Amino acid sequence: MATISLSLSAKADKTTGKSEILIRFVVGSRINQRGKSNIFIKASYWNDKEQRISIPKFRLMDDEQRQLVSELKAADAKLSNLTQCIQQSFIDAGAGKVGLSKDWLKTVINEFNNYTPSTTEADAEPEAEPLPSFFEAFEIYLNGKKFSDNRRKHYQVLRRILKRYELYTSKPLAFDDLTADTLRDFENFLKEEHTYYEEAVKLAEKAKKAKKKVHTYLDIMEAVPLSRTPEPRGENALSDLMRRFRAFVRWANGLDKDFRLEKPYTHNNPFNAYTVPKEIYGTPFYITIEERNKLYNTKLGEPLATQRDIFVFQCCIGCRVSDLWAMTKASIIDGAVEYIPRKTKEGNPITVRVPLNKQATKIVKKYKDYDGKGLFPFTSQQEYNRSIKEIFEAAEINRMVTVLNPTTREEEKRPISEVASSHMARRTFVGNLYKKVKDPNAIGELSGHAEGSRAFKRYRNIDEETKKELVSLLD
Repeated sequence: MATISLSLSAKADKTTGKSEILIRFVVGSRINQRGKSNIFIKASYWNDKEQRISIPKFRLMDDEQRQLVSELKAADAKLSNLTQCIQQSFIDAGAGKVGLSKDWLKTVINEFNNYTPSTTEADAEPEAEPLPSFFEAFEIYLNGKKFSDNRRKHYQVLRRILKRYELYTSKPLAFDDLTADTLRDFENFLKEEHTYYEEAVKLAEKAKKAKKKVHTYLDIMEAVPLSRTPEPRGENALSDLMRRFRAFVRWANGLDKDFRLEKPYTHNNPFNAYTVPKEIYGTPFYITIEERNKLYNTKLGEPLATQRDIFVFQCCIGCRVSDLWAMTKASIIDGAVEYIPRKTKEGNPITVRVPLNKQATKIVKKYKDYDGKGLFPFTSQQEYNRSIKEIFEAAEINRMVTVLNPTTREEEKRPISEVASSHMARRTFVGNLYKKVKDPNAIGELSGHAEGSRAFKRYRNIDEETKKELVSLLD
């Protein structure tokens, strides 16, 4: 995938106060070229987040403002034409199938601007291509690495957190400056970020009453927004973020086998002196086949009845909700559902085939006239999870289960209806099968787990009946 990134030079002309717009053209790890656009604007009219020229709006413009807007619109149009020219030139040059010269991007820009380098410039020793900055490298990693959509979103979350951390510490992140202490400080930031928000809200309220303007963590959150109000992060969430950070740094060191760099961006790996927190999971809990049938037979109004049918179907095939979401009528082949799990689609794609039992077949037939894109009329994944809890309540399935609090890592007793979610359907499939056939590999083929998967162990629990069978061997 070819991407064009735009940024504004940090150097401004002393006379005009304008800076030049810089261009980076990247295709995976094979092509990474920089060039100068020959388009100049003042920093106040550059939107770095959206990588575009910001044109101010005036109600009544005087001549000076009219001239400013005219110049900015001309610069914006020129920039748009230039990026289109670069994209078309790349296609004309073979779209990456044929190698490009080291000066390809500069040549394209010069031709666009009708500029010919002087003899001195042409004969000069070519400059060494500067390495990308920390966040430029992150963009290259996101665009070049083969991620599932869900995993890519997780990395985008990490990137935004790292950016907020950088703004909070006022220390630009750079690969060569990272240390084990930096990682420990970032880990502490992950734990405490919600408190920065809470303190900032209090300070902002006081400042509002006193009619004063103060700079707080809310300014950072406005610059790099969160999708929701900050909450305490559990240890497993911390572990997940730090593991993704480690994978990114390993890639920058040239250690990623699937997405190799021609030249590493750094030889510094602070994770060699830092231990990523371990994930801890409680005992898996799931509903029995009898409870699943009780859910299915409970009388419900719409839209709960439809979401209930979808959940019961998921319990019968054991897929992840992202895979269920992507299924269509074409996924049903000769009495079975076939799909390639999205989580492993890029790394080790395997086709999972799960024969439909009577209940799943009945649900498929019930929605055979549904003409939407998917197999069933989903609402949204978030609404689906909320509906599942309501369905459990309506069916009066409220037995107590022991769960591990993700933040405190302490055991808690909760009604199963409060902790029910789409992922419980997957546990229900694996757990109930394991009661019948204690063969992890056979069940793993149906659930899409790799042979010997550590994750699989979380889904199966040695149930009470199995324990009795084992103890009876001592009689």
